[in-house]
Amino acid sequence: MHRRPRAPKHSPVIKRSAPDVPVPPDCDPDSVVLRFPVPHELDGQRLDRFVEWRIPRLSRIRAAQIVEACARRDDGSRRRPSDRVRSGEHVILVRERFVEPPTPMEFGVLYQDEAVTAVDKPAGLPVHPSATYHRNTLTSLMRQRFGPEGPHLCHRLDRETSGVVVCASRGPDEVAVKRQFAGRGVEKEYLAIVRGLVSVDVQSVSLPMRRVTEGLHMKMEVHPDGLPAFTEVVVLEHRGAHTKVLLRPRTGRQHQLRVHLSAIGHPIVGDKLYGPDGGDSFLAWAEFGMTEQLLGRFGHHRHALHAHRCAIDHPRTGERLSFEAPLSADLEALWASFEP
Repeated sequence: MHRRPRAPKHSPVIKRSAPDVPVPPDCDPDSVVLRFPVPHELDGQRLDRFVEWRIPRLSRIRAAQIVEACARRDDGSRRRPSDRVRSGEHVILVRERFVEPPTPMEFGVLYQDEAVTAVDKPAGLPVHPSATYHRNTLTSLMRQRFGPEGPHLCHRLDRETSGVVVCASRGPDEVAVKRQFAGRGVEKEYLAIVRGLVSVDVQSVSLPMRRVTEGLHMKMEVHPDGLPAFTEVVVLEHRGAHTKVLLRPRTGRQHQLRVHLSAIGHPIVGDKLYGPDGGDSFLAWAEFGMTEQLLGRFGHHRHALHAHRCAIDHPRTGERLSFEAPLSADLEALWASFEP
């Protein structure tokens, strides 16, 4: 049975959550504490390397400086850049409270029951804490709305990507849903606005990917030594010199959709890393912010990518659930701005 869930009639009562993470001993109680879980594939990596991987745009030197200044153990003792991280542990960074950049602070609820919650994340809202964002994240807003024991996010979207995020109740429900994401049991569909007229109505892009070895370390690239990556691209509409496409990723590599579309000559409008200039404008944006000149170069203030639909099996009943988020207003306006 295939059922399209509806959003609840009434939003849950907003609860004031407890602090996100306990502050280790001997630290300022008003400090911001970040906890980063270590995945099994990074077991044994140097701590500074892990921090460099986990926080975008850090150099190796800056990552080592952050470890020296901020890395702590649960008992409050300090850690060294050369320490090795272990699978399953949480790397703790403690820093003085800082002013976060403004972000959207509201999100929609698409569906909710005792086991599963699906939300519509706005563009510009980070999913998890980072060096720049702590309380202005979807994770923090979820705690504020549903309480500290509320549903837990089961996957992530890039900060600039809008759309469906699936969450589950902590415990067996969360484990079951995360296994579906890890085991490719989830159907995902994205909408994107890309540059140029895509000539093939339906095409399968099969290009292996890996992290770049030179330049901006957060970028991915197509490379024969990379991991397999598959994306189905379906043309929905042409408008002027642009195309609206439906994307069905068959694998879940980082930046997969953005890299694949750029590789076939149709980068996503607004993509700062994989746009027509190959990311040359990214550093200018990172240093000076979005200027009129850069906005003209990028074509939109954020990359025009939206997580439109996600389907999972209910962790308790096995029933197939499908969640949809309509194309965000800014991308609707962007598409309408192009000449037919």
